[in-house]
Amino acid sequence: MLDLLRLLLPQRCPGCGGQLGREPGLCRTCRGRLRPQVEEHSPLSPRAEPHLVTLGRYAGVTRRAVRALKYSGARDVAQPLGQVLAAGVPASWAVQAVVPVPLHPSRQRQRGYNQAELLARAVAAELGVPVLPLLVRTRATAQQARQHAAGRRSNLAGAFAVRGALPGGSLLLLDDVLTTGNTLLACRDALDAAGAGPLKYAAVAR
Repeated sequence: MLDLLRLLLPQRCPGCGGQLGREPGLCRTCRGRLRPQVEEHSPLSPRAEPHLVTLGRYAGVTRRAVRALKYSGARDVAQPLGQVLAAGVPASWAVQAVVPVPLHPSRQRQRGYNQAELLARAVAAELGVPVLPLLVRTRATAQQARQHAAGRRSNLAGAFAVRGALPGGSLLLLDDVLTTGNTLLACRDALDAAGAGPLKYAAVAR
């Protein structure tokens, strides 16, 4: 029903509220404000080395776009976000596949989709590599946004497992937002335990 209403009503850009025009997801002006950047410092790596690509801080256009994707059913926002994010992935990373952070099945049924998977598909299409949904949530967890730092860590302990055969080469692990990094770290631990190759990371915003 929400998707039908969005088709019938005048389309507004989730990034600025202006007229969307012909561009799906975000208007041309908001797309132009997105800048991919490779980061060397984050909770995901103890060393200063390029390992994370983002579109910057969780603020402004990026924040509004992510919230529209997650909470307002604006699935088409994933396309421009993913395209710009992919443009920041260094060729030297030699990414062989993109792995989205999974939702628990109950939450995915409630939302109707996994926003990280939509973003992963857009990124993978730009990179010319497959999307591999290798990770599953083994149990439901409380929403991370509602947890303090210590609670986020315990909330995710043992919450992910790997299903399926791992490919060789570097994998790009992708989520929509990076806050403390605990979600991506828990996913990394599951992939490492299964024998995954080198991991790089992507998130729309920090």
